[in-house]
Amino acid sequence: MKRSIHLFSTLLCLFPLSLAVQPSSAESTRVYVGTYNDTGSQGIYRFDLDLETGRATQPALAGKATNSGFLELHPTGKYLYATGVAGISDDDTGATVTAYDIDISGNLHPINTQPTKGIAACHVTVDPQGKNVLVASYSSGTTSVLPIREDGGLRTISDVARHNEPGTNVDPSRQEAPHPHSVNVDAAGRFAFVADLGLDKVKIYRFDPDAGTLTPNDPPHVELEPGGGPRHFHMHPNGKFAYANNELTNTVAALSYDAENGELQQIHSITTLPADFPSDGVNTTAEVRVHPDGKFLYVSNRGHESIAIFSIDASTGRLTPSGHAPVHGKQPRNFCIDPTGVYLIVANQQTENVVIFRIDQQTGGLEPTGQELDIPTPVCIRYRGL
Repeated sequence: MKRSIHLFSTLLCLFPLSLAVQPSSAESTRVYVGTYNDTGSQGIYRFDLDLETGRATQPALAGKATNSGFLELHPTGKYLYATGVAGISDDDTGATVTAYDIDISGNLHPINTQPTKGIAACHVTVDPQGKNVLVASYSSGTTSVLPIREDGGLRTISDVARHNEPGTNVDPSRQEAPHPHSVNVDAAGRFAFVADLGLDKVKIYRFDPDAGTLTPNDPPHVELEPGGGPRHFHMHPNGKFAYANNELTNTVAALSYDAENGELQQIHSITTLPADFPSDGVNTTAEVRVHPDGKFLYVSNRGHESIAIFSIDASTGRLTPSGHAPVHGKQPRNFCIDPTGVYLIVANQQTENVVIFRIDQQTGGLEPTGQELDIPTPVCIRYRGL
């Protein structure tokens, strides 16, 4: 019997139905889960999380989609954007992004789909002003900008930044060419950062949200460790630091950030694995997130099957290891912290379960709530207030 059925039955025994499946909207957040379709998924799923009790409703299909590998919400909460991975192709039609309108029940209704002039879209973000969607496409070495219409739909591409330099080839199987793996915009909406796994760099662009353009910054990048393979990137809420996880060397880089000129400089790099992890063990990191209060940082380990926990020095941005939390599954591809900073939700791709943890506000430690939901091939978690 599936875990979700076990969970639902247990909740019915322990709590009244109204408590088990209908958390108070005033104290709840809606969670969207992007999935791949290779094990029967139909698209993007949703459930509600009670922020007081930590209980979740049963997952439901929010909207049909094909390989919705990464999601992002509009700042207004009215629209959701999802990448589509149609597979590797020889033209510019292999990556798409779809805009959805969100109705009162949380269901998604497609507005339109636009090509990104890239191949294998793997990450999407929306600028802070809600004017543009930016998409990183792994296989084509490109980052695209698509302006947002008044109805939340997407206009055609306004700009494409292409990484033309050769890959570092430190890892010939992954770094033979540029591979943008994420794109993020700073809180002021002035700079965009593209973590490129194939170049061992975080590229820096001046971003014009009105024109929807990306222009190489001066300095144009920060170099990370050779063979590291930077994957994802997250800014500290104080705007002074940023962090990038290196997928291939299982490290996370702490970076200082100059908001005036967009410059990033590496402070230090630290392993995400425990000292007793076997030297011949296989692991890759996937996601990095800073806690909303800025005290803690988390990185997911695929292989060790854990979330690495770090404390952040408020004055220097340096990281200190604070332990590891098992993810109760395999291949934690993505996780996200709710805006209140109380819960961390992990999408375990291989075991097809979504696990909810409560965050210890003093130590940053993760305590399982006992809530595990079955969702086919989950790969991305995003929150929306109710």
